[in-house]
Amino acid sequence: MDQPKPTPAGPLDQLKVIGWAQVQAGQGWIRDRGLSLQQAFVLSYLAGNPGAIQRDIAEATRTTPANVSGVLRGLEARNLVERRTEDGNERSKRVFATGAGIELIAGRDDAMIAVDESILAPLTRSERATLQKLLDKITADLPNPGERAQS
Repeated sequence: MDQPKPTPAGPLDQLKVIGWAQVQAGQGWIRDRGLSLQQAFVLSYLAGNPGAIQRDIAEATRTTPANVSGVLRGLEARNLVERRTEDGNERSKRVFATGAGIELIAGRDDAMIAVDESILAPLTRSERATLQKLLDKITADLPNPGERAQS
């Protein structure tokens, strides 16, 4: 027999459900392209930062250069990125997403906007505006996960 699905206890639990739905949709989009989360992030980063060095990619992905090297090897094997030497110096390589790599991740932003729209579909325009105001108030003094911590 089907058990009733548990109802989230409070508003923050409900926000977690929304976040989980977004993550699942994003992971599905990435999985459909045969990429790992790290590979997709690196490709997206390189699409916006062509010619990045491995150390910059590691910093952006908050991982180690050794880990980035492994991710890049996998992407190179699929011809999604390429490393180019700079001024003939083998020790200095810049990394670029190839046309195939950029094409593979094209449409991600539109896909995520569609997911957000489907999540917010039950709300009227006025309810969305109210929700936005309330969330702005709650998050005003909270650290943004996309920002670096200040020392």
